[in-house]
Amino acid sequence: MAVDKIGEVQRLIPDNLSLKGINDNKNTPEVSFGDYLKSALTKVSDLEDQAKNLQEDFALGKTDNIPEVLIAGEKASVALQFTMQIRNKILDAYSEIMRMQI
Repeated sequence: MAVDKIGEVQRLIPDNLSLKGINDNKNTPEVSFGDYLKSALTKVSDLEDQAKNLQEDFALGKTDNIPEVLIAGEKASVALQFTMQIRNKILDAYSEIMRMQI
């Protein structure tokens, strides 16, 4: 088994994650962690609202698309579980930092 080009790995990296000009911060907009977290929580909330609306529509007989209702519910559930895991990791990191001795 021969390895032809190591450069082939470079094409697997998405364009927005390119390592070219990694130290060039002039072109990249800075988003604070708080803003990023707020937008992520808003997306999770939107997914939950969408699932709730679809469940209500199904209960009222406005829709009969059961797979769409179930998929929306699972998306909201997975997003919430992921958010809770991120929160747990942040709290673990915070408590670890607080335990550090200066």
